[in-house]
Amino acid sequence: MSRYSVASLIDAFCQSADRYPERTALEVAGQSFTYADLEARAAALASALLRAEGAAGGEAQPVVAFLGYRSLGAYVSVLGVLAAGKGYVPLNPNFPLARTRTMLALSRCATLVASPEAAEVLHGVLADAPRPLTVICLEGLDAGTLRAAYPRHRFATPCDGDSAAAPTRIDRDAVARVSPDGTAYLLFTSGSTGVPKGVPVSHGNAASYVSYVVPRYGFAPTDRFSQAFDMTFDLSVHDMFVCWASGAALVSVPHAAVMAPAKLIRDARLTVWFSVPSVIMFMQRLRTLRPASLPDLRISLFCGEPLLERWADAWQQAAPNSIVENVYGPTEATIAISHYRWDPVRERNRCANGVVPIGTIFATQTGMIVGADGAAATRGQPGELWLSGSQVTRGYLDNPEKTAQQFVSRASDPRVWYRTGDMVVEDEDGVMQYLGRVDNQVQVNGYRVELQEIDEVLRHASGNDSAMAVAWPLEAGRADSVYAFLCAPPATDTAAIIRQCESVLPGYMVPKAIFLIGDMPLNANGKIDRAALARSVGELISAKS
Repeated sequence: MSRYSVASLIDAFCQSADRYPERTALEVAGQSFTYADLEARAAALASALLRAEGAAGGEAQPVVAFLGYRSLGAYVSVLGVLAAGKGYVPLNPNFPLARTRTMLALSRCATLVASPEAAEVLHGVLADAPRPLTVICLEGLDAGTLRAAYPRHRFATPCDGDSAAAPTRIDRDAVARVSPDGTAYLLFTSGSTGVPKGVPVSHGNAASYVSYVVPRYGFAPTDRFSQAFDMTFDLSVHDMFVCWASGAALVSVPHAAVMAPAKLIRDARLTVWFSVPSVIMFMQRLRTLRPASLPDLRISLFCGEPLLERWADAWQQAAPNSIVENVYGPTEATIAISHYRWDPVRERNRCANGVVPIGTIFATQTGMIVGADGAAATRGQPGELWLSGSQVTRGYLDNPEKTAQQFVSRASDPRVWYRTGDMVVEDEDGVMQYLGRVDNQVQVNGYRVELQEIDEVLRHASGNDSAMAVAWPLEAGRADSVYAFLCAPPATDTAAIIRQCESVLPGYMVPKAIFLIGDMPLNANGKIDRAALARSVGELISAKS
């Protein structure tokens, strides 16, 4: 692997802007922008942010929020905030307004950058913002009208002041001063209490990831990357900054094509694809994932949820010239921290429960499997995956109790370890199999049950990949029964599927009923939402009775 490093996310972009100013950096909504174009817009926004902060007085803020959805304005916001020496906090205008308000309040942001596609939601945010805000209105928003409607907030645009004197380049001296300990971005993950948990990710964390990934895959300026992840999902950081660190072109995937991207991959001549594995399932259902139909792809990465063996095989057949790799990592360990390269011939017998392994920890990071007794597990012994290294974040925003629970130390070991809550087992070759979440290991009538094992039996019994088991009613990790969901026509013989499950599963693991649904619920990041299925069981039982 060649030597390569960046000091921060904005450094990654600026290095390519210096080398390749006239190469395409971004394609979005039918428009193309060079590195020089994008840098000029980001520099103007950075200048406006610093100018507005100075005018507002008070203590400098470490993070700035932006409200936008995979538009030119959203990408400029990310770069402009970073160029101003701040960390960015992405707010999705498609999220419920109450959640957006909560994230804005928890972040304590005093400044908000707004993109025009978020205009309607912006009104709701401003009407009930937790504190007076300085709002930078990007092109397409009328700052004057907003100023009149919401006098308690301050409004500005990147063009305020002497537009002729607006910078067109990001201040390289300021980039060099970015501290590796400074926050690069602040994301919010779901919290068990219903309140989102803030995860500040430092420039050092993110730079460690980018510096490892770029040379591993040999990304180059000729590559064309997909950008299908929502910006509130940390995998979007890979899309943007691994691409821009490589001097490549980032192609923003329209929302309508995220789960059905075959035509876009071909038309946009993508060479790098990155998504959740559920995309493969949806493409198969639409019959768009045909053998050799994606010949231009050379790197295909999947992350965010279990990658089924047959999905990996189907994608490899559709993209015969592509490396197909399963990557794994929680937000708290910065984007991804382990990888497994799919080989349809050599590795077919390695997939536990029909799921592709998560492989081995990055060479620059450290992992440990911890058994139920708290000791390091031996090979073949399942346990919880703990992570340590330069990609592991410092903890949760303003939540010392949760931080102390998840970020722990061990006797005679100065390192901080992040407890992932993911169950894995290491085979004889040191390859990790993903067994499911600790909280997906439930007790049913006193027996320990892995829901992912039931999922695989259901898939085989039904001949349908869109099958999922849930435990219900679940309380403190214990449940009375298992139920299942299947995307299938109403005439499907669920009794026959249950009989097949009975032939291979003990009685306490056999679904008590199978509910047929049109589509699996997905969360904002495109992952199948098992918790949402579980919440619907009671209503469905009542409807059947």
